[in-house]
Amino acid sequence: MTEMSNVTTEMPAPLQIGIAAQYIKDFSFESPQAPQIFTPTAAAPQIQLGVNVQTRMIAGGQFEVLLSLKMEARIEAKAAFIAELTYGGVFVLPAMPEDQMRLFLLIEAPRSLFPFARSILANTIREGGFPNVMINPIDFVALYMANKDQLGAMPAAGAA
Repeated sequence: MTEMSNVTTEMPAPLQIGIAAQYIKDFSFESPQAPQIFTPTAAAPQIQLGVNVQTRMIAGGQFEVLLSLKMEARIEAKAAFIAELTYGGVFVLPAMPEDQMRLFLLIEAPRSLFPFARSILANTIREGGFPNVMINPIDFVALYMANKDQLGAMPAAGAA
């Protein structure tokens, strides 16, 4: 007869990450060619979206993450609208390895802010008299990978 051991393996406690605040840090919407831009035209608008993520340490364990989105629509080389939003969040993080913190602050934090920023931009564009604009989800992992060589010091040491 074999004897079973009562050895238990304890799972590590999950990291407790909190969002202390979410807010609009800066916001601008303009339609410089209104009302002429609303006249019927056969040309489809050309829309460009720029994305930027910045982080900085506020205090021990608290970090500000800023997601900046700039959307510009042009019709026949004329600006139909320009919308710029910097949406921020204050994230409270436990002690963790620097590489994990960097990944969280530059990938997971902006991913959690994005739906709110997208909603603000889409609603403003619609309220500005333009048709609904669908802003596709952003692949923050790909964005991080494309820019990781250009990243500065870790947010714990200053701005990234």
